[in-house]
Amino acid sequence: MKLSILYFSKNGHTKEMAEVIASGMKSVQGIEVGIFDLEHIDDEFLAESKAVVFGTPTYYANTCWQIKKWFDESRNYKLEGKIGSVFATADYAQGGADTAILTIINHLMVKGMLVYSGGSALGQPFIHLGAVALKENFEQSKPMFEVFGQRIASKAIELFASKEL
Repeated sequence: MKLSILYFSKNGHTKEMAEVIASGMKSVQGIEVGIFDLEHIDDEFLAESKAVVFGTPTYYANTCWQIKKWFDESRNYKLEGKIGSVFATADYAQGGADTAILTIINHLMVKGMLVYSGGSALGQPFIHLGAVALKENFEQSKPMFEVFGQRIASKAIELFASKEL
């Protein structure tokens, strides 16, 4: 089953966390992951993906303009019915990562995606809106991001595996 991660990364931090999420996803049997920056998306892979995770750096307490532009211009991408998840990187806790994530969640809902994070239902680590990595605990956040990827992949298998047979 194919899963995609789309991200924008200016300094490499968001890209690095996308790779950690992909590692977690790949730990679930039967999962193939495509990691794409917004400028180099494999349209066919994305179309076949059952889940799409969006990653953004946080600027001025919101998502980056590149993600917003992508959603504004993404009418040719059919995302309805796919799992949609979000993660963010930020310099500090009051940097607005939750606002950035909620902004993207609004776009996922408009696109008809099934928004998923695992929330608190699966226990610790609690990932309510989406995974967040701050500069002060960037390295320590990696295990949580890996779990985030595992949870998304497991949910995709749960929801879509029987339909692929």
